[in-house]
Amino acid sequence: MKIFMDTANVEEIARFVDWGVVYGVTTNPSLIAKTGRTQAEVIPEIAALVEGPVSAEVISTDCENMVKEAHELVKIASNIVVKIPCIAEGLKAVKILAAEGIKTNVTLVFSMSQALLAARAGATYVSPFIGRLDDIGEDGCQLVKNIVNAFELYGIETEVIAASVRNLEHVDKVMLTGCSIATIPTKVLESMILHPLTDKGLATFLADFEKSKK
Repeated sequence: MKIFMDTANVEEIARFVDWGVVYGVTTNPSLIAKTGRTQAEVIPEIAALVEGPVSAEVISTDCENMVKEAHELVKIASNIVVKIPCIAEGLKAVKILAAEGIKTNVTLVFSMSQALLAARAGATYVSPFIGRLDDIGEDGCQLVKNIVNAFELYGIETEVIAASVRNLEHVDKVMLTGCSIATIPTKVLESMILHPLTDKGLATFLADFEKSKK
């Protein structure tokens, strides 16, 4: 499973790129707003940091303007993926962009039927939202697993990105679904490397090494 970062904070991305674990980045208007900067300022910097896909989202809700925005976004860098909401106008835009060879990430997916429609329209990626489904009492990780299984069953090449990951339990569960990608917020990514037994073991090793020098 590939790890994407779900953030628009350039400093955070740079830190984890140094770890060698970041394959791509997903952003959205809310994440951009948290930086206090504009998408035009942030996306080029992110695209320069990360070799893999960088999702930048359109803000229009009609097909014509989505396509226009997409054409501008892909001029930024060769690794830009255009993020489009899973609505009827969005699917129309995905079809047009796919025919032009422009990669798309269909976001705000909450059902298998939405994922299927997005894939058949030509989406490169679909992003089912785990956390938001859990918030309403549904099993977001199970949805991801079902989409992955259905795509494999029908030979659909669209990759599945598990989105709205909230905690380590989500990460663990998604790893077992066969999902291609999880896009993970910084706090969760930071916690993935932590375990008290690792700290305890390292302290013991270092203490024993100091003893051996005496």
